[in-house]
Amino acid sequence: MNAKDLVSKMTLEEKASLCSGQSFWHSQAIERLGLPEIMMTDGPHGLRKQKGMSDHLGLFDSVPATCFPTACSTANSFNPSLLAEIGKAIAEECLQEEVSVVLGPGLNIKRSPLCGRNFEYFSEDPLLSGEMTAAITDGIQSQGVGVSLKHFAANNQEWCRMVSDSVVDDRALREIYLTAFEMAVKRCKPWTVMSSYNKINGTYVAENKWLLTEVLREEWGFDGLVVTDWGGIGDRVKGVKAGVDLEMPSSRGVNDAKVLEAVKSGLLKEEELDKVVLRVVELVLKGLDGQKKAFVYDADAHHKLAQRAAAESSVLLKNKNGILPLKKEATVAVIGAFAKEPRYQGAGSSKIVPSRLDNILDSLKAFGVTYEYAEGYSLEAFSPPDEAKIKQACEIAKGKESVIIFAGLPGEYESEGFDRKNLDMPDSHNKLIEAVSAVNSNVVVVLQLGSPVVMPWDKSVSAILLSYLGGQAGSGACVDLLYGKTVPSAKLAETWPKVLSDTPCYKYFPGGTKSVQYRESIFVGYRYYDTVDLEPAYPFGHGLSYTEFAYSDLEISENTASFTVTNVGKVAGAEVSQLYVGLKDSRIFRAAKELKGFSRTELEAGESKRVEIPLGRFTYYNTEIKDWATEGGEYTIYIAASISDIKLKGHKTIKGDGHEEKLAWQGERLPVYFNLPKGLEIPEEQFKALYGDKTLPPLNRVEGEPYTFDSTLRELSTSKAKRIVDKIKAGIMERMQARGEEFARLAVEVVMSMPLRAMSNVAGDRMNAGMLEGILDMANGKRIRGMIKIIKHRPKS
Repeated sequence: MNAKDLVSKMTLEEKASLCSGQSFWHSQAIERLGLPEIMMTDGPHGLRKQKGMSDHLGLFDSVPATCFPTACSTANSFNPSLLAEIGKAIAEECLQEEVSVVLGPGLNIKRSPLCGRNFEYFSEDPLLSGEMTAAITDGIQSQGVGVSLKHFAANNQEWCRMVSDSVVDDRALREIYLTAFEMAVKRCKPWTVMSSYNKINGTYVAENKWLLTEVLREEWGFDGLVVTDWGGIGDRVKGVKAGVDLEMPSSRGVNDAKVLEAVKSGLLKEEELDKVVLRVVELVLKGLDGQKKAFVYDADAHHKLAQRAAAESSVLLKNKNGILPLKKEATVAVIGAFAKEPRYQGAGSSKIVPSRLDNILDSLKAFGVTYEYAEGYSLEAFSPPDEAKIKQACEIAKGKESVIIFAGLPGEYESEGFDRKNLDMPDSHNKLIEAVSAVNSNVVVVLQLGSPVVMPWDKSVSAILLSYLGGQAGSGACVDLLYGKTVPSAKLAETWPKVLSDTPCYKYFPGGTKSVQYRESIFVGYRYYDTVDLEPAYPFGHGLSYTEFAYSDLEISENTASFTVTNVGKVAGAEVSQLYVGLKDSRIFRAAKELKGFSRTELEAGESKRVEIPLGRFTYYNTEIKDWATEGGEYTIYIAASISDIKLKGHKTIKGDGHEEKLAWQGERLPVYFNLPKGLEIPEEQFKALYGDKTLPPLNRVEGEPYTFDSTLRELSTSKAKRIVDKIKAGIMERMQARGEEFARLAVEVVMSMPLRAMSNVAGDRMNAGMLEGILDMANGKRIRGMIKIIKHRPKS
């Protein structure tokens, strides 16, 4: 079948029908022309294919699949080759299950450690995010399965994500929030890109022609399909004009009819529609090509890969006096309910039913370790410290040569749909660690979580091994690391702050119900801490090993930096070397250092290897010329083991283009960005100047303005429709409570943050367009008219 020929044979009605899906997970088929449907489904760290009840929140079960470590884990490997292997394995499982497109990877920047979905994202650094994204994309697409890069773009929080306006200056948008997408699009030709729910600088992404057409297609050369996030479309006709090809899930014909009418009335040209339809058909045909042969994947091999990935991705934060690795024959107490029931993945749309699941206790037995075990705390997420459990833990810890405590964040603390309020672990976990540390000084803490926490017990314990969310084989990997079968090599892909108030966007996250201001601009993560010389708990790029490495002989050529790394320890290991670049006395504001490259090198004890890292580009985004530019000067090249552990330094003189002169006004109007204070606070007038002297949108709803279909249920809960919103909320809680606290809370948070226009996509006939119009009438004070509509359109069953 030829895509252009198929489109030429379609009726206008058939073309319009292809603008949205046939169902929750399938594209629309046109039987008359022999064009079938294809399936796309969730899967950033494994396949989540649903056969029965469909949802986009992980509330209903899916077919078993390999649960690989999440992106918050694998990013720490700094190993693109590993990501490519994982991608290939995920694609093989898609082939077996006849899935054509995986909705992932997620590559949004970790602007704040509080974002509830950070476990699905790689890093606070755009270059690292881009490299890992490109690798897993290549791995997946090498097998004839497509990816969907998400969420494009500037979707860095869950709070009000479907309506919030990300107010971000052009330079930060280009250098921080779009760079990883640009890298992946240019290098990998992804089959699809997923438009995010939010607005960017006043325009919903799914209606943003500048972003989806001018930048994505015309600048970057993207020739694939743009699909909405599920329910992430407002005006479908504007979406077609902007460059949105496929609305998901099915609009049940509602938006297709609007597209059809727009063409007939002349509001939309048929040629504009044809471009969209052609890209949908091309995607379907690609998907069919990948499904030509029956495929059965090797579940054992995938489990072993998941274990290796978890081992390469676990970060040894602390190892006082070399307590790790442990000796197998030493007496040991194992404490913490996570040892028996591990926290191994995040909650929400990426939640996988694992093909199998290891736990620590079984893995220790298989390794030949004899231990005593105490639960330590309840798995009920918000339960207070249990003094009896803590006492029992302390009793078995006394006199042991080592104690391993498994702790972290329960799933209810971080999820798609809501953000964290603080960086705290549960009191039950903290009190347990503090109490056990008081009776035994040889405590090793293993953390299972998706994002940083504050650790009030840090100085009281001997070692901290950060497992993040290690997937279904993470427990086996953890035991291998604890006992030295595997040597730690991972480095932090994000900064771990000492306190929440140290984070650069502390005063501006998550904003209000209408908008969030990115006042910190380019100073995200380590770019801020390093520039203001603020010491975090653990810096970006940090990670210990059971061996040591020496660096020497730096040489800088035209395009690369080369140096020698030597393993000066007693065991084999791998070192992640990082290349940063800085320019002193720059005429534009800059971070002190920026990551420009990295390399993972495996070395036997005593072995040396020559390492070569490309220098990358020495460019910044110049908002006056609206293009990338180069400032001339003598740049410092840093070769480092972390952003705070510089091993070698050199210099390179770069010839510039002089365009920084056009930004000379910034020195006078934006002094705070040139001399960042600790405890970052940006005056409104300076951010407004950086933003282009445009009016900043309100953070919250302006009193008295009418409610619209873009209003959320949370906003309507304070309107004259409060009673009916409360009923909707109670109904969700009642239906979901049987599936547990995590599911019920997630469902409520998501629905309350949802605009009315998206409700019918999720609720189906229970909340149709007529009922939603009635609720909106009630909210705007038209009570009787609203009630009549609700009664008239209420489902009969």
